[in-house]
Amino acid sequence: MLKPSSLSWPRPTPFQASLISIMGDYLALTKPPIILLLLITALGGMFLGAQGIPPISVAALLLLGGAAAAGGASAINHYLDKDIDELMTRTRRRPLPGQRISPGAALAFGILLNVFAFVLLVTGVNLLSAMLTLSGTLFYVFVYTWWLKRTTTQNIVIGGAAGAIPPLAGWAAVTGGLGLPAIYLFAIIFLWTPPHFWALALLIRDDYARAGVPMLPVAKGVEATQRQIMIYTVAVVALTLLLFFTTESVGWLYFSSATLLGVIFLYMAWRLAFAERFNRQTDGVHNARSLYLYSLLYLALLFTAVMVDSVVNI
Repeated sequence: MLKPSSLSWPRPTPFQASLISIMGDYLALTKPPIILLLLITALGGMFLGAQGIPPISVAALLLLGGAAAAGGASAINHYLDKDIDELMTRTRRRPLPGQRISPGAALAFGILLNVFAFVLLVTGVNLLSAMLTLSGTLFYVFVYTWWLKRTTTQNIVIGGAAGAIPPLAGWAAVTGGLGLPAIYLFAIIFLWTPPHFWALALLIRDDYARAGVPMLPVAKGVEATQRQIMIYTVAVVALTLLLFFTTESVGWLYFSSATLLGVIFLYMAWRLAFAERFNRQTDGVHNARSLYLYSLLYLALLFTAVMVDSVVNI
């Protein structure tokens, strides 16, 4: 009979272990969870534009190019934010402040990924989707990270436009142009970004204060941030319903899903903004964390509903 130890995999050599560690650090530069959410929104734009299942080859190329562009933008973000990341508890273990990857290597990696993405999308999809994807990277890097993030409390409001580009690129990939439903998807993500990010900022506002980043909770306080989260949540939920009433691109499955998801989102934003005033035992940190995590699920499920609705209504 074989002994349990004889069934185990061989241990990696020091070289293999080092290679795996380096690959893991480069992967971390791309921020995979963010890429996944962006790809879901890009798929939503493709399904809506195709009014059904988009061509598999086009979808595959757009997702590959979009992932490369988003990953490259994140790598450049690591390069530009390396001084801030060293000061923040949440980020000081990242590859650059941890001195596991050099700043120059991270910058080159980010640029190469975006060059690859642009060439792939131009040759395999179309020029408009390539230009939109590149504009998302440029806006995120130069407008948000390099300029707004360090200068204004409205940084994430304006900068959120970068993360709203993928559904436009998805729509353009299958239609060759842009349309009102695609603009709606862009606007939904644009308005969703502030409550999502400010919920996180409430949790780590001490980090942002230490790094000198003027996020809203640092500059204006907790209550002002909670009120703004409530306002933007109302706006984004209203916009998701307007998509149904002002276009014929989505049906009742989308509307019912958007309504249910929106009611939950509104309740959680209300609880964060007002519950503590009525119940001193309410945990504001718990409410902010719950809202932050739900906002991720909200956007993913909303765009999944767009895709399913597009197939059902073929």
